[in-house]
Amino acid sequence: MIRVQEEDFDLGAELAKLTAGNAKVGGLAVFVGLVRDMAGAQDIGAMTLEHYPGMTEKMLTRVEAEANERWPLEASLIIHRVGRLEPGDQIVLVAAASAHREAAFEACQFLIDWLKTKAPFWKLEETGDGAKWVEARDSDDTATERWRAPKTGAAE
Repeated sequence: MIRVQEEDFDLGAELAKLTAGNAKVGGLAVFVGLVRDMAGAQDIGAMTLEHYPGMTEKMLTRVEAEANERWPLEASLIIHRVGRLEPGDQIVLVAAASAHREAAFEACQFLIDWLKTKAPFWKLEETGDGAKWVEARDSDDTATERWRAPKTGAAE
């Protein structure tokens, strides 16, 4: 399930919906991204996230489909917020549910790593020196590289 939205999400409610009625789920791995108040030594007052509607959802759907091909998932979820967010606000929720923890953990990492490098989101940070666009990070590309070789389902 994919959603791009301005409004906040209720973590507990989203996870309950994701696994409701599915007793095959033995492991649920979750990542929640939050707005930090610092970027390096620079204070951040707020961040505005923009996206390319239609294209963003299409890419997130592809990333989610790839995770479901690589691991035996019972369910998955990506919620990404857009608009102006302040430090402490939730930005993103990624969850992967599987019969086994290893598949859930790996799929969750894959989803957030690929989301960071593949989905068309742009971040504008508000600092004391004015607003600045966030550049792509080499560390995000490095994290994505480990997933280049196709993976078959895990069973632990």
